[in-house]
Amino acid sequence: YLVLYFQVLKAFDYSSPRKGHPQMYKLDIDWPKIPEYFTGQTFCVAVDSLHGLVYVGQRGDNVPKVLVFSEEGYFLYSWNNTVEMPHGIFVSNTATDSSVWITDVGTGMHHGHRRSINPSGKLMQILGTPGNAGSSLIPLQFDQPAEVFVEESGDIYVVDGDGGMNNRLLKLSNDYKAIWLTGTNGTGIGQFKIPHSVTLDPFGRVWVADRDNKRIQVFDKVTGEWLGSWSSCFSEDGPYSVRFTANYKYLIVAQLNINRLAILAAPLVGSIGDCVMVNTVQLADETKPHLVDVDMKSGAVYVAEIGAQQVQKYVPL
Repeated sequence: YLVLYFQVLKAFDYSSPRKGHPQMYKLDIDWPKIPEYFTGQTFCVAVDSLHGLVYVGQRGDNVPKVLVFSEEGYFLYSWNNTVEMPHGIFVSNTATDSSVWITDVGTGMHHGHRRSINPSGKLMQILGTPGNAGSSLIPLQFDQPAEVFVEESGDIYVVDGDGGMNNRLLKLSNDYKAIWLTGTNGTGIGQFKIPHSVTLDPFGRVWVADRDNKRIQVFDKVTGEWLGSWSSCFSEDGPYSVRFTANYKYLIVAQLNINRLAILAAPLVGSIGDCVMVNTVQLADETKPHLVDVDMKSGAVYVAEIGAQQVQKYVPL
């Protein structure tokens, strides 16, 4: 029954090009090779382009919280002992090491941010006091952190506020010191209602999926200054996840409630302007795409779907 369930969902996925734009992605029906390894709700996915690995974070009772696949779709291994309720996952390859960062929204002793070395799952670093939600910066304290993004320099960007007391964006140095912080709960410029995903472009801009405000907000990575926002593309549903394509020409945005990936034109250096939707990938009903990641070598897009309890891979055409 489980195998049939996956096949039915995949059969109804299709790309919908906008006028003047051909189809951009095709579903890889052979990824993963054995979908039965997904045994919980798949909340997040992260690609290690350097080593050809794909990490999947899932929730559930008596299920491995992190699964590791090859980029070809073969299951490699799993680990469970350092995570309670994964929400977001990110692989960082810096000049000195490779790490897997996981935001944990559990209420027990694994609450906070943790850094686990790739590939064994050994716990290397915790940011925040486990089991103790808060909004203090000294020490760093979080409540329901949604996602983390780490630059090659080691600087860290955190969106903190998946329904907890915080609605903010933080930048931390590679030694975990606060560089700047912005955002409070609200609808105004620079405010957030569930900042859910964060990514960077090559031009020094930080992009945040401001989920419940149905917009993407953009900030200067050096100063934290607000640069602009996009809202016109999200009248049907807010953005849950935001990632750039490998060539940085487009942004991939997951919209969970309408089961869709929106492909938006990325602006050049200068004014943010407003968003332009050039393509969509319509998923099957109730797949509920939550967070996505992009292989920055191949350009493949991986989608973690909590409704379908699977991760799917889309390859560029």
